[in-house]
Amino acid sequence: MASDHILVIDNGTQSVRALIFDLRGQLIAKSRVPIQPYYSVKPGWAEQDPDLFWKSVCRACQGLWQMDGVIKDAIMGVGLTTQRSTVINLDKNQEPLRPAIVWLDQRRTEGLKPVGGLWGLLFKISGMSETVRYLQAEAEANWIKTHQPEIWEKTDKYVFLSGFLTYKLIGKVIDSIGCQVGYMPFDYKNQDWAKPSDWKWDAVMVTPEMLPDLVPPTGLLGTITKEAAELTGIPEGLPLIATAADKATEVIGAGCLEPNIGCLSYGTTATINTTHQKYIEVIPLIPPYPSAVPGAYSLEVQIYRGFWMVSWFKEEFGHVERREAERLNVEAEVLFDKLLHEVPPGSEGLVLQPYWSPGLKIPGPEAKGAVIGFGDGHQRAHFYRAIIEGLGFALREAADRTEKRSRVPITSLRVAGGGSQSPGVMQITADIFGLPVSRPHTYEASGLGAAIDVAVGLGLHPDFETAVKEMTHLGDTFEPHPERHALYSELFERVYKRMYQKLKPLYKEIRDIIN
Repeated sequence: MASDHILVIDNGTQSVRALIFDLRGQLIAKSRVPIQPYYSVKPGWAEQDPDLFWKSVCRACQGLWQMDGVIKDAIMGVGLTTQRSTVINLDKNQEPLRPAIVWLDQRRTEGLKPVGGLWGLLFKISGMSETVRYLQAEAEANWIKTHQPEIWEKTDKYVFLSGFLTYKLIGKVIDSIGCQVGYMPFDYKNQDWAKPSDWKWDAVMVTPEMLPDLVPPTGLLGTITKEAAELTGIPEGLPLIATAADKATEVIGAGCLEPNIGCLSYGTTATINTTHQKYIEVIPLIPPYPSAVPGAYSLEVQIYRGFWMVSWFKEEFGHVERREAERLNVEAEVLFDKLLHEVPPGSEGLVLQPYWSPGLKIPGPEAKGAVIGFGDGHQRAHFYRAIIEGLGFALREAADRTEKRSRVPITSLRVAGGGSQSPGVMQITADIFGLPVSRPHTYEASGLGAAIDVAVGLGLHPDFETAVKEMTHLGDTFEPHPERHALYSELFERVYKRMYQKLKPLYKEIRDIIN
């Protein structure tokens, strides 16, 4: 019997999946446990019981062992990838002290003492003081220490969800470098905790002792404990190999190992990522995140409320499709492709800018969403197509910034995430970018990327080039239509790129008036 299977646990925002891949990247088995993304006791808050995540991991794994053809003895190692930036406070017994603050949380801590000294002076001279204040206000640690000092006093370790689940699996407080994405005193250039002199220690109220040890992707985190084996069914003693956060694993799972291949993620947050060996800040002071490839960087630009807007449209305007989807037992989003075909490219002059949630630098914190060009002939199909086109324009603008900063042209695209399942969305993306756009061969791209890390870490493939070549394959490819691309390029250059600067003064007025 061949022993060439890899178990991956993928704890996303909507579900926990336990996945088994072989060394050719084929998905052998999948067990999915839906989870409530968060609960909210106050407007803008997003929290969840950390034990819910762990119990869902156990349920997902146990579900695998009930499936035909799943052989535990064939599993060589385990990888873990999770949603990013969800934080958990642990006491001295490594038990959670409070609910996890989920990455969707919007609370802020205003009025904090600004970073002072030489760093403060440098930020003032460079015009970055407001950016640093924004980072301080967004840091979950600062909110907990300010508003729940009794919790902070009892906190022994402060970790991301990846670190918490790693502890539950192997009994050590340790995490992957590839999972460090969030408001922590992390040195993204050197991919380690910041040096004592770094300004981040003044901006985020944690101490070095509170943070986990770090291991690079492909490194050994530890082995599955007896207790974890009993709860999950994973064989005791199997190695847990460091991977990366779900976006980073998705990038290599989509085959985007070279800097000229862009990875678009059409998920709750829409992103464009490219993998580089050189540290490059696409937006000043906003660092590239650690790649799933050790020592490499994932250049990323986010559209924070990306394909969330499709869910919003479904709830507010998709009643017909929801009823029909229920009758056909399919997802309502599948039926939205019909709307895309009812409207010509350009949505007959309806142009949308998808800044439903403000950004740190681009757009600025004052930004709002905008739709211009309304006429009495526009219907809901026009609005839906304008959403998809607006997201494509925003990601094309991000790709232009990436190319300008990195000096590496993007020559092809891979698209992962829920939106990649729509042929209409894929074709619009190809037409907007003027590039061939491909789906990965499996929808579980983030899980596959984690499996690639495990395969390289265990020496089952000699290097990433071999592993990506053997384990990733192209699915459907969509070629751009020249006439549509020409139309989109005119809208992009002459209208879309000018919208934000034209509307920015009005956004500031709205913020001042409404507070």
